[in-house]
Amino acid sequence: MYGWIWRHLPGGTALKTAQALVLVFAVVALLLFVVFPWVEPRLPFNEVTVD
Repeated sequence: MYGWIWRHLPGGTALKTAQALVLVFAVVALLLFVVFPWVEPRLPFNEVTVD
């Protein structure tokens, strides 16, 4: 999969590296700001009881 993405990015090695970093940061931002907040209330970790 990573090879497929690398082959389909335009430009030389430096440009491909910069584009790959932007893609990684975009995926991380999507996970942190959209996916994880949506999933967090659905996880059972908030129901912890300590006796």
